[in-house]
Amino acid sequence: MPSTDIIGDWEKRTGVLATMHNKESVISPILKEGLGITITVPHDFNTDRFGTFTRDIKRAGNQLEAARKKAQAAMMLTGMDLGFSSEGSFGNHPTIPFVQSNLEIVVLIDIKNDLEIVGHFRNSNSQVRSQIVHTPEEAVDVACSWGFPKQGVILRQSETSSRHIYKEITTEDDLRTMSEKLLLKWSTKSVFIETDMRAHRCPKRMDGIKQATLDLIKNCKSICPKCTTPGFVITDVVKGLPCNGCGLATDLVKETVRCCKKCSYQETQPIENKNSAEPGECQWCNP
Repeated sequence: MPSTDIIGDWEKRTGVLATMHNKESVISPILKEGLGITITVPHDFNTDRFGTFTRDIKRAGNQLEAARKKAQAAMMLTGMDLGFSSEGSFGNHPTIPFVQSNLEIVVLIDIKNDLEIVGHFRNSNSQVRSQIVHTPEEAVDVACSWGFPKQGVILRQSETSSRHIYKEITTEDDLRTMSEKLLLKWSTKSVFIETDMRAHRCPKRMDGIKQATLDLIKNCKSICPKCTTPGFVITDVVKGLPCNGCGLATDLVKETVRCCKKCSYQETQPIENKNSAEPGECQWCNP
């Protein structure tokens, strides 16, 4: 199939989304509107085997590898050749010190056209929180301060415990009852409460997944000028934007490099609307 027909081909196909946490509610409408792709979700598909936010199951590889494995497993299960999945991670922001960030990715894998395209979105709106509590009322107060019940919470014996992890707590009464039960059960007389970062229990993560899907659409519509394959995206950057004060090269990005995975064609483009760095951004003028 000529590369120019790939997007048109997607409009005629159904893709499978690897999820068990209702991600289709945000991903499916965007894929339908943006690429014309109809989405189906496999019945009883267990994505927890590829890793859990509750740390009881280690993630299968890095973030992209785990997303890729989920999509591949869903395609193998259903016999489909167009698959999607998403994967989230939390950690220190790569450029802002002391700030935690959430990176969401959404992956498209098209076996028929031998193509993989990824959408990304990073923000600091969704925060992982945790605290030790000693009474049911304290558990409820802490949870509500985090946005419970819209933002879910999880109870466990301790931060490192991989046993006795309690999820699916949806009401204050349930949280109060479960906390009381666990406090009576354990001699420590304390319970570890944390935010439930699974997508269906974390509205801010769902917002991030939506934005990552929109980025996927944008990347799919970025076409290689040589072979017209979708997914002509930035793969590298060139630093050295000159300072408009001293003229020396700074650590800021001056060019982006786009590369086609299909034909390996590369194209370097200057950063839009940024021809030079301010002295305050220069490590020579402002060491």
